Order: sequence, then structure tokens, then C-alpha cells
Amino acid sequence: MSELRNVLLVEDDPDIALIATMALETVGGYQVRVASNGTEAVAELASSRPDLVLLDVMLPDTTGVELLESIRGGALTWDLPVVFMTARVDPPSISAYLDLGAQGVVRKPFDVMALPSQVEALWGAQLQH
Repeated sequence: MSELRNVLLVEDDPDIALIATMALETVGGYQVRVASNGTEAVAELASSRPDLVLLDVMLPDTTGVELLESIRGGALTWDLPVVFMTARVDPPSISAYLDLGAQGVVRKPFDVMALPSQVEALWGAQLQH
């Protein structure tokens, strides 16, 4: 069984990106790369393959949904686990994210200490499929 080590965080808010990165690295022990928009995320995915993408829904140059569709359409990224991180967590939105192929959803604002275990749980759930 593979282990979750590398996370690509796609988040345009620098404060949220900093806090999430600190939590994932310090508490979770993960290596985190940050992209602040869709263009940077695509470049990161072209240069390295993370174990999981933690993806904001609202980005300045695209939407998380459009980026997920691009990831799912890529020959090297179609099976990459993607977790949305968003404040839009009403049941219809969550259902739509899952229908698009997201592994799960982390609610914003998130609990800093719980974020790594939430990500780990979603990672573990995708390994069981």
C-alpha cells in the first residue's frame, strides 16, 4: 500500500495557503507544494506528480471544477486523487463535486489541527476503491 507523502495545495489566498501548508507539513508530515492559480497548478502537475491535490473551488484564473475536469482528462493525471477545500458544503454542491470525480470535500474554514487527519482519511478511502 502506498503512503501519502506529497500534496499539491491549490489555493489563491496566501493566508489560507500558509496555514494549510504549516498544518500539513508540521502536523501531518507531508511535503506540500503550493500553486496559487490554475496555471501554476497545471505547471506543477506537468513537472511532478503529487499523491493528492487539495483544491480550492474558487481560483482567480479558473474554477476548481474546471481544473478537476482538466486533471481527469490528462493521460498522466486522470486517476490522481483530488479533494476540494471550500466553504460551499451544502449537500447539492458536495454531491456535484463527488459526481465530477473528487475524492471528498474539506470544509473552509478548516480546523488546522484536524486538516492532516481529514486529508489522510480521504486518502485512505480512495485506496479502498
